[in-house]
Amino acid sequence: MNATAIDTAQPYVKAPLLYKGKVRELYDLGEHFLIVVTDRISAFDYVLKPAVPDKGNVLNLLSKFWFEQTADLIPNHVVHTDVDKLGDQVTAEGREILKDRIMVTRKAERIDIECVVRGYITGGGWRQYQETGEINGIPLAAGMRKNQRFERPIFTPAAKNDVGHDEDISVDRMKELVGVALTEQLEEKSLALYEFARDYCEKRGIILADCKFEFGLVDGELILIDEIFTPDASRFWAKENYVLDIEIDSMDKEPVRTYLAGSGWDKNSEPAPLPALVVEETSRRYKDILARLTV
Repeated sequence: MNATAIDTAQPYVKAPLLYKGKVRELYDLGEHFLIVVTDRISAFDYVLKPAVPDKGNVLNLLSKFWFEQTADLIPNHVVHTDVDKLGDQVTAEGREILKDRIMVTRKAERIDIECVVRGYITGGGWRQYQETGEINGIPLAAGMRKNQRFERPIFTPAAKNDVGHDEDISVDRMKELVGVALTEQLEEKSLALYEFARDYCEKRGIILADCKFEFGLVDGELILIDEIFTPDASRFWAKENYVLDIEIDSMDKEPVRTYLAGSGWDKNSEPAPLPALVVEETSRRYKDILARLTV
């Protein structure tokens, strides 16, 4: 893996930049997209400084791994992940720097629904339950405890917003937005993907508490896009840390969230640079989840 954190791929890619997200950059290769995963890290809608070494490698390698593992469940957007096949679309220096960070993909029409599956009641789902006794309009039994496992995982979609936060919606509202048939197909595929990864993770001593997917259409065919089962798109818990009723230290950027929560930052202004120890611990966690899942 690269020792230097990559904040942007723009100096190394000659193709036109279409979109620069908090972590990913999207370039136009003509027939395909080029997705580059940087080491940028975000929290509370801010991109933080400095970038976290190897975070992008881990996210891209995990997505590649899971897209391969789930290809029999649903087609996905991956064409290849070989930087050498990009030819003069990247600089000579970029071939080494962007190794393990790129994914060439089919151009899909994104479905503007974030498909969330929850296997445990925690995070935003727990907050909804405390306030209403429901999650996304799904009534739940009284007396559930934080981090409790559901008898069956539940599908809790969100309408995607390019500006601001995504909006939690009910399945009925999703049917109004994208149609009944597509909603049922997305729910079925999302639950099947979650159950596949949940069972795989359990064998590796990891609990997949919840996760989110994005889907698109290519010539009318439903495919899986974006990222899949990464620490940025899923909540992983080490089995040995599982406990009810309290916040579980998740296997992701938890050191960053913990630091920011205790730093006095007001969440409304540019945050100060992260301390070196926080960056190092976060990098270690990302590499640890990759090793536990794929080695």
